[in-house]
Amino acid sequence: MSEDLVVYGSYGYTGSLITEALVDRGYAPLLAGRDRDRLSDQAIQAGCEFEVVALDEPRVLDMVLEDATAVLHCAGPFTRTAAPMVEACLRTGTHYLDITGEIDVFEAAHDRDSDAEEAGVMLLPGTGFDVVPTDCLAAHLHERLPDATELELAFEADLGVSPGTAKTAVEQLGSGGKVRRDGRIVGVPSAHATRRVDFGWGTDDRHAAAIPWGDVSTAYHTTGIPNVTVYMSMPPSAVRWQRAAAYLSPVFGLDPVKQFLQWLVDTQVTGPDANERANAESYVWGEARTDDGGRVVSRVRCPHTYTTTVETALAVAERALDGDAPTGFQTPAGAYGPDLILDVPGTEREDVV
Repeated sequence: MSEDLVVYGSYGYTGSLITEALVDRGYAPLLAGRDRDRLSDQAIQAGCEFEVVALDEPRVLDMVLEDATAVLHCAGPFTRTAAPMVEACLRTGTHYLDITGEIDVFEAAHDRDSDAEEAGVMLLPGTGFDVVPTDCLAAHLHERLPDATELELAFEADLGVSPGTAKTAVEQLGSGGKVRRDGRIVGVPSAHATRRVDFGWGTDDRHAAAIPWGDVSTAYHTTGIPNVTVYMSMPPSAVRWQRAAAYLSPVFGLDPVKQFLQWLVDTQVTGPDANERANAESYVWGEARTDDGGRVVSRVRCPHTYTTTVETALAVAERALDGDAPTGFQTPAGAYGPDLILDVPGTEREDVV
C-alpha cells in the first residue's frame, strides 16, 4: 500500500491517526490537502510524498488521482467535500472511500451507483466508526432474521469529539432527526423517541434517544429492512436540550452563527488524546423484528471510536487495493460482510436473543 492510496485531508485529526497507522505498518500513502504548511510538515515527519490541491481545482485533483487505485477522503464536513471528490474519482477511475457518517452523503453516493458501475469504481463512504460497527451489526441481524421489517440500532460511546466531527455537528444544527419508514427517509423532530438499551458487558441499562445516524441510510441499502431507527446513549437532560434547541433552528441556520461556531471549533476542539483512546470502549446494540413477532438481538463491543475508525478504514483500504472492490455504490457490510468489524482487534460480538 504505497502511492496507490491517496489520503486526502491527511493532516486533520482522523487523517493524522490514519496516516500514522499506515506508516507504522510500513506503508507510504500519498498525502494530499490544501494546507501546504501542515501538509509538508506532516509529509516530512511521515516520510511520504505529498501534493497540495484544493477540491475546487478539478484538473489538479485529477492529476493527483490519475495513478491511484483508491482515495481515502478524510476532510469534512463531507456534505461540502464529498461531491467534488466523488466526481474526480469517477473521472479518473479511482475507488472512493471516506469516513463520513452523514446521511445525505450516503444517499448522494447511492444516486451515483450507475455512474460508478460504468466507470468501474467503488463508492464506499462510511469506512469508520460511522458506520462500520452498526452496518455490520445490521447485516448480522438480517442474516439471523431474513424476514425482518423493523430494525433498531443503538450505540454507547465516548466519542471524544474531533474538530472535524464538531464541524459536522455545527453543519447539522437545527436540522432535526431522520428515520427510515417503509423504505423512505423521513424527517422527525430531534430526539423524537427514547428507549432503554442493555449494551451488555457489565454496563447498566442506558437511556438512549433517536438520532439521524448514517445507518438510517446505509442499513436499508445493506439489508433491505424498510424501517430503521438509530439511537445514541444520552441522559434525559441532553434529550431535553435537543428538543429545546429545535426552537432555535432558524438561528442555527444563519451563516454568521455557523461561522462563529466553526471558529470556536477551530480554536477550542482538539480531539481525544492517546490515553483517552486507549482507555475507552464503544458498544453497539441492535434488534430486528418481523411483523409476526419474530425477534433477534445482538450486540458488539469495540475499542474507542477513533481507534475503531483507523482500523476499519485501513481494513477497507487494504481490500480495495488488493482488488477486492465491488463496483458501484457500496456499504461496508454490503461489500465485505457482517464480519468486517471483527477485523478490529479487541472486538467482540454476541447474540442475546
